[in-house]
Amino acid sequence: MGVTKVEVRHEDFSLEEEMAALRRQDQSAGAAVSFVGVVRNRNQGDRILALELEYYPGMTESAIRTIVSDARKRWEIEDVVVIHRVGRLAIGEQIVLCLVTSEHRGEAFSACEFIMDWLKTEAPFWKREQTPKGLRWVEARESDERSRDRWKTPGQGA
Repeated sequence: MGVTKVEVRHEDFSLEEEMAALRRQDQSAGAAVSFVGVVRNRNQGDRILALELEYYPGMTESAIRTIVSDARKRWEIEDVVVIHRVGRLAIGEQIVLCLVTSEHRGEAFSACEFIMDWLKTEAPFWKREQTPKGLRWVEARESDERSRDRWKTPGQGA
Protein backbone atom coordinates (compact mmCIF):
# COMPACT_ATOMS: atom_id res chain seq x y z
CA MET A 1 0.00 0.00 0.00
CA GLY A 2 1.24 3.46 -0.85
CA VAL A 3 1.43 6.67 1.10
CA THR A 4 -1.68 8.32 2.53
CA LYS A 5 -1.23 11.92 3.61
CA VAL A 6 -4.20 13.82 5.02
CA GLU A 7 -3.78 17.34 6.40
CA VAL A 8 -6.16 20.10 7.41
CA ARG A 9 -4.31 23.37 7.91
CA HIS A 10 -4.30 27.14 7.54
CA GLU A 11 -1.10 27.30 5.49
CA ASP A 12 -1.07 27.14 1.71
CA PHE A 13 0.31 24.13 -0.17
CA SER A 14 2.41 23.59 -3.26
CA LEU A 15 1.20 21.06 -5.82
CA GLU A 16 4.70 20.91 -7.25
CA GLU A 17 6.33 20.15 -3.87
CA GLU A 18 3.73 17.50 -2.98
CA MET A 19 4.12 15.83 -6.38
CA ALA A 20 7.93 15.90 -6.18
CA ALA A 21 7.85 14.32 -2.71
CA LEU A 22 5.70 11.43 -3.97
CA ARG A 23 7.85 10.87 -7.04
CA ARG A 24 10.98 10.67 -4.86
CA GLN A 25 9.35 8.05 -2.61
CA ASP A 26 7.78 5.76 -5.19
CA GLN A 27 8.69 5.47 -8.83
CA SER A 28 6.33 2.62 -9.72
CA ALA A 29 3.38 4.87 -10.56
CA GLY A 30 2.79 5.63 -14.22
CA ALA A 31 0.06 8.19 -13.52
CA ALA A 32 -0.36 11.11 -11.17
CA VAL A 33 -3.68 12.96 -11.17
CA SER A 34 -4.29 16.12 -9.19
CA PHE A 35 -7.17 18.41 -8.41
CA VAL A 36 -6.75 21.85 -6.87
CA GLY A 37 -9.84 23.74 -5.72
CA VAL A 38 -9.66 27.53 -5.51
CA VAL A 39 -11.88 30.25 -4.05
CA ARG A 40 -14.00 31.70 -6.84
CA ASN A 41 -15.45 35.20 -6.94
CA ARG A 42 -19.10 34.21 -7.51
CA ASN A 43 -21.51 31.70 -6.03
CA GLN A 44 -25.21 31.30 -6.67
CA GLY A 45 -25.17 34.49 -8.72
CA ASP A 46 -23.67 36.63 -5.96
CA ARG A 47 -20.25 38.23 -5.74
CA ILE A 48 -17.96 36.67 -3.14
CA LEU A 49 -15.27 38.67 -1.36
CA ALA A 50 -13.75 35.85 0.74
CA LEU A 51 -14.46 32.37 2.08
CA GLU A 52 -14.18 31.21 5.69
CA LEU A 53 -13.81 27.51 6.45
CA GLU A 54 -14.17 25.85 9.85
CA TYR A 55 -13.71 22.20 10.77
CA TYR A 56 -13.88 19.71 13.62
CA PRO A 57 -10.25 18.74 14.41
CA GLY A 58 -9.69 14.99 14.44
CA MET A 59 -13.14 14.17 13.10
CA THR A 60 -12.52 15.88 9.77
CA GLU A 61 -9.19 14.13 9.17
CA SER A 62 -10.75 10.79 10.15
CA ALA A 63 -13.60 11.31 7.68
CA ILE A 64 -11.13 12.08 4.89
CA ARG A 65 -9.04 8.99 5.74
CA THR A 66 -12.21 6.87 5.53
CA ILE A 67 -12.95 8.30 2.07
CA VAL A 68 -9.37 7.53 0.95
CA SER A 69 -9.69 4.00 2.35
CA ASP A 70 -12.91 3.51 0.37
CA ALA A 71 -11.13 4.69 -2.79
CA ARG A 72 -8.33 2.19 -2.15
CA LYS A 73 -10.92 -0.61 -1.97
CA ARG A 74 -12.34 0.36 -5.38
CA TRP A 75 -9.21 1.13 -7.40
CA GLU A 76 -5.61 0.00 -7.52
CA ILE A 77 -3.99 3.25 -6.45
CA GLU A 78 -0.61 3.91 -4.90
CA ASP A 79 -0.33 7.24 -3.13
CA VAL A 80 -2.95 9.74 -2.00
CA VAL A 81 -2.44 13.25 -0.69
CA VAL A 82 -5.38 15.33 0.52
CA ILE A 83 -4.66 18.77 1.95
CA HIS A 84 -7.60 20.99 2.88
CA ARG A 85 -7.19 24.52 4.10
CA VAL A 86 -9.27 26.27 6.75
CA GLY A 87 -9.57 29.84 7.97
CA ARG A 88 -10.22 32.96 5.92
CA LEU A 89 -9.26 32.59 2.26
CA ALA A 90 -9.22 35.31 -0.38
CA ILE A 91 -10.48 35.01 -3.94
CA GLY A 92 -8.08 32.92 -6.02
CA GLU A 93 -6.46 31.19 -3.04
CA GLN A 94 -6.13 27.42 -3.02
CA ILE A 95 -8.59 25.51 -0.82
CA VAL A 96 -7.98 21.83 -1.42
CA LEU A 97 -5.48 19.49 -3.06
CA CYS A 98 -6.22 15.89 -4.01
CA LEU A 99 -3.31 14.02 -5.55
CA VAL A 100 -3.57 10.34 -6.54
CA THR A 101 -0.96 8.11 -8.14
CA SER A 102 -1.43 4.70 -9.69
CA GLU A 103 0.09 2.41 -12.27
CA HIS A 104 -2.44 3.55 -14.89
CA ARG A 105 -4.28 6.83 -15.47
CA GLY A 106 -7.85 5.50 -15.39
CA GLU A 107 -7.52 4.32 -11.81
CA ALA A 108 -5.97 7.61 -10.71
CA PHE A 109 -8.59 9.78 -12.45
CA SER A 110 -11.50 7.78 -11.01
CA ALA A 111 -10.08 7.67 -7.49
CA CYS A 112 -9.33 11.41 -7.46
CA GLU A 113 -12.83 12.28 -8.64
CA PHE A 114 -14.39 9.88 -6.12
CA ILE A 115 -12.39 11.36 -3.25
CA MET A 116 -13.39 14.90 -4.17
CA ASP A 117 -17.08 14.01 -4.66
CA TRP A 118 -17.24 12.34 -1.24
CA LEU A 119 -15.08 14.94 0.52
CA LYS A 120 -17.39 17.71 -0.68
CA THR A 121 -20.42 16.14 1.04
CA GLU A 122 -19.08 13.90 3.81
CA ALA A 123 -16.11 15.67 5.41
CA PRO A 124 -17.22 17.96 8.26
CA PHE A 125 -16.34 21.44 7.02
CA TRP A 126 -18.46 24.53 7.49
CA LYS A 127 -18.19 27.34 4.98
CA ARG A 128 -19.21 30.98 5.17
CA GLU A 129 -18.97 33.40 2.30
CA GLN A 130 -18.26 37.08 2.73
CA THR A 131 -20.51 38.92 0.27
CA PRO A 132 -21.10 42.66 -0.19
CA LYS A 133 -24.28 42.12 1.90
CA GLY A 134 -22.45 40.34 4.75
CA LEU A 135 -21.60 36.79 5.84
CA ARG A 136 -23.71 33.80 4.85
CA TRP A 137 -23.38 30.08 5.48
CA VAL A 138 -22.93 27.89 2.42
CA GLU A 139 -25.59 25.20 2.23
CA ALA A 140 -25.03 21.74 0.75
CA ARG A 141 -25.89 21.57 -2.92
CA GLU A 142 -28.10 18.97 -4.51
CA SER A 143 -25.62 18.71 -7.39
CA ASP A 144 -22.83 17.78 -4.95
CA GLU A 145 -25.01 15.04 -3.47
CA ARG A 146 -25.80 13.71 -6.96
CA SER A 147 -22.07 13.64 -7.77
CA ARG A 148 -21.43 11.63 -4.60
CA ASP A 149 -24.39 9.31 -5.15
CA ARG A 150 -23.28 8.23 -8.62
CA TRP A 151 -20.47 6.29 -6.93
CA LYS A 152 -22.85 4.32 -4.71
CA THR A 153 -23.40 0.69 -5.44
CA PRO A 154 -26.82 -0.99 -5.07
CA GLY A 155 -27.55 -1.69 -1.42
CA GLN A 156 -24.99 0.84 -0.16
CA GLY A 157 -26.32 3.23 2.49
CA ALA A 158 -26.78 6.95 2.08
